[in-house]
Amino acid sequence: MSTEYNGATLAQIRETISRLQSPISDLQTLLPLLATPLASIGLLPPRFRKYEDSSISPGVFDIPRYAPLYQRALLEHVLPAWERMLLQENAYTLIEQYFCPDAMSFASPSARQIALYAYSTILSTPLQDYSVRLLAKLVKGYPIDVLHAILFSSSNTVPSGRHSISWEDCVRNVIAVPAKVANYMGERRDVPSVLEHGPYLTDVSIRTEHLVFVSRTERSQERIASMAYLLSKLVNIGVFPTSVPVLPAQPSFFQATLSTIRTRLSSDGSFEYAASWTKLLASLPSSSNLRLILTSLFSHMAQIPSVLDASPRTRALCAREGLLLQNLLGSLLKSNSELVYCFSAVALGRHWDEGHARIFACWAAGAHKGARNREGLEILLKMVIDLWTDADHIKHSLLSQHKCLTALLLITLRHFPEPSPAHELALSPQLVQSVSTYISHLDPSVRRCGMLVAEEVARAAGKSLDFGDWEGEDDSRAWCRQLRELTKACDVDVDEPFVEVDAMPNEKAQSTSIEPTPQPPKSTAVTLEAAPSGYDSDDSLTGYASPPSSRSASPTPSELEEIERDPTLRVGVKKVPRPVYLAQLGEMIRPTSGLQGGDEQLIATKIEVALEVAEELIRRKSGYGTELDENAVNLVHGLVGLQDNYELEGFDQKRQAALNALVACCPRKAAPSIIEEFFRNQYSTEQRFVMLNALALGARELASLPVPELPGRPALTNGKVAFPSKRLPPAQHKKYLTIGDQIRTHDPVGLLLEDISQQAIDNGREATADKVPELVRERNLRVRPSSSSKITEVPSGVSSTRTALIQQLVGTQHPKRTTFTEVAAEFFICPFINSFWLFLRDEQTREARTAHLPALHQYRGAGTGLVLSALVLGRFLETLAVLVHAARNAREWLAAIAPDALELAVTLGTRPLSRGEGRDDTEVDPEDKSGTGENKQSKEAALLTAALELAVIVLDGCLDIDGGRSLGLEHTALLLGTGEWAGKVFEALENGAKVLGGGGAQEVRLRRAAAGVILKVDELTSKWRRSMVDVS
Repeated sequence: MSTEYNGATLAQIRETISRLQSPISDLQTLLPLLATPLASIGLLPPRFRKYEDSSISPGVFDIPRYAPLYQRALLEHVLPAWERMLLQENAYTLIEQYFCPDAMSFASPSARQIALYAYSTILSTPLQDYSVRLLAKLVKGYPIDVLHAILFSSSNTVPSGRHSISWEDCVRNVIAVPAKVANYMGERRDVPSVLEHGPYLTDVSIRTEHLVFVSRTERSQERIASMAYLLSKLVNIGVFPTSVPVLPAQPSFFQATLSTIRTRLSSDGSFEYAASWTKLLASLPSSSNLRLILTSLFSHMAQIPSVLDASPRTRALCAREGLLLQNLLGSLLKSNSELVYCFSAVALGRHWDEGHARIFACWAAGAHKGARNREGLEILLKMVIDLWTDADHIKHSLLSQHKCLTALLLITLRHFPEPSPAHELALSPQLVQSVSTYISHLDPSVRRCGMLVAEEVARAAGKSLDFGDWEGEDDSRAWCRQLRELTKACDVDVDEPFVEVDAMPNEKAQSTSIEPTPQPPKSTAVTLEAAPSGYDSDDSLTGYASPPSSRSASPTPSELEEIERDPTLRVGVKKVPRPVYLAQLGEMIRPTSGLQGGDEQLIATKIEVALEVAEELIRRKSGYGTELDENAVNLVHGLVGLQDNYELEGFDQKRQAALNALVACCPRKAAPSIIEEFFRNQYSTEQRFVMLNALALGARELASLPVPELPGRPALTNGKVAFPSKRLPPAQHKKYLTIGDQIRTHDPVGLLLEDISQQAIDNGREATADKVPELVRERNLRVRPSSSSKITEVPSGVSSTRTALIQQLVGTQHPKRTTFTEVAAEFFICPFINSFWLFLRDEQTREARTAHLPALHQYRGAGTGLVLSALVLGRFLETLAVLVHAARNAREWLAAIAPDALELAVTLGTRPLSRGEGRDDTEVDPEDKSGTGENKQSKEAALLTAALELAVIVLDGCLDIDGGRSLGLEHTALLLGTGEWAGKVFEALENGAKVLGGGGAQEVRLRRAAAGVILKVDELTSKWRRSMVDVS
């Protein structure tokens, strides 16, 4: 019976995981799926006990087997859809319990195992904003020392050999956190502070030192090896720098922990702690790691203010630092050959000052008064003598190296107890020959180093030697006198210990606790000074006495919100839940249950809620499986056909933002669907403009180009103005908006096209200016920078070369973002143009079928609100121009996009598309039975302007990409026809011809576009005229 019951329970666990991976209908279904597994392992918060059922019995849920599956299902399927809903219902704690259990559950073994697996699960899935937030809470609640305690606790039943494998995986995950978060966040500024590179690794360093402290009584080789592996990983990622960092973003292990290490070593019972460090450093996997740690340690030791100061305080400081090395590294003995080798490479292979030489000598001597480590002093003296007597060192080393090595030799020799090795050293041929080499050196300062060593060695051996060149104010002579004075006593024999005079407050706080508890900010007391008594001449500040009002006070905003939440006032009002899946969003916008009917208020609320969350939900679903691809077409149909029947606030802006998001996030499905719907005759002009805006703005977003903000619809990520000081406050800004500003704000395509065409014309102006000598000279005098300028701007791409290389090597886990150049020709421009030609063919066929009928019964394809009307057709060309400009870097641009777009522009600008184009209804001649009216047809100014601006953008792109070669040689007739058409338009305007719908700013824009086309064609033909085929 028990086996069958356990089998049923395991089947229930698998079913729960499967249901979490599938779409969930509502929140009441989700909460029991989340609460039941937590209850079985004892991590369910008490306030969620009502959602628990008995389907999973305690003790059956195997955390190592099922916890990663639950965590992955939550990250990949539940959180993308339900995060916001869980936050609103205060149920997000259930999600956090699966990754970083709260403090109430911290002591539970289940909680610790959950946190251990959470690191690998989060980092093995593509990061998202919610996973970054979970990771930030996880690293604060379960740092590296806690994870070590989880794996190596006595209650852990994992086999001993398995501990090391799990620990290595855990260390790799913890170390990889800041790099993976930085790769995901990119240039965003909202990275959690605990996950930034410097603060994160600084906290890991502090936790590592605490781990060494709490493990001081555990001497097992397995624990020592685990901590050594952690130290080696920190070395590999640069946490042990060779110099003291100056920026907070540069982590440093000893900068964060050295003050704490000093405090622990000076307390009672520090022997075990010091022995732990000594054994840990001796267990490092490679000597290179030990060399880097020694270099970083020597660099972060206390700096000696005056390196040759012989005062008791300075001697005590040197003795203290030597004792620090003694406690951390142990004694310098021949038996510890690896330490001797690494110390020799670091101490004698790098540049140190005389203060470090004093510290090295104190450590070699044993760092205790009255006791000498003769073996350590002999090792150090032999290393120094070998380098000091080297001929290459004498000839080629810097003076600072000579001084440091000379000071180290004499200070080490002074620390020797009796009998001193000076007797053997004075008779050593190696030393005598090297002194001769020093004396023959050309630099007098280097010569004095050799003479000083010779005199001091002779004096220590009981001999008499005096070169007699020590008096004077020369720097080298003064230095030699100070060193003589210093070597009269030993630093380790100082009587009084070193006492800090002014310790930094942060060092004190760091030494007393691992993670200080943040104190609440003290409220700043505001003192109001009483106005002096007497007469005040400013009467405007004096109030008038008024009788108390009998009216009751107006309710405050908080009271209004409380009244609105009163359930007794909302009887019969159904609450519409927010959609969490795109299928639910589509059902709310475009119901599939037949004709709408019933409660109009409920329908209006559904549409309002759907539009409120549509853009955010679409963008959040981007890159998650196939859900967006499966629902994109249905959402396009629903949003395009939606009518503002209930006068909802912000209806137009929210619908436009949702369509923009669809095009930007799912271009391969949404764009063709919008193009197909655009050429149907069932939509109004406003709906067609919404479709065109979505295509243009979505394409600009895909191309990473600036997108104008929608009025009344701030951006989801950051709605702040780039330069707030240049903009009025919101109320005044709205007050002073003109009608023209509002019209242009609701016409983002026209706003974009005006800037794009102006830039294209300016490019041509700069190119033709080189042909006029007067303009060339004037521009050189005004623009050319001075030849004496020595400061040049570094391109932004140069500074990011190394970052780009690192990202290329590391790679990213989040889905690859679609760029506009990949989809421009296949899904945007070519379907747009081809669909128009098919639509035009069908419309002209319908017109031809009714041409024999009287004028009142003829079909007109250019009627009001139809696609071929001048208003819609002009916006169509403007949108196409924006798309063509954004696709200039596409591979198909020169071969297909440019010639097709230019042919369309010339056709729409020269040929009539409908039999009634350019005529008002009042102009219809009742006697005209045929209805031709050819003499009264003309192009409207807006349509001509859009066609000419499209031609300018195409010609400018061809000149920019290949100098116009492909267009001039392969489409010569089209190019010459474009120039002839623009010339005719410009000539007519110059002769005073009036264009329908022209005048004012529209006429200026038309003249500018026509002139721009003429200049572009002239520039292109002048470059390739000799290679063009004669088309006459």
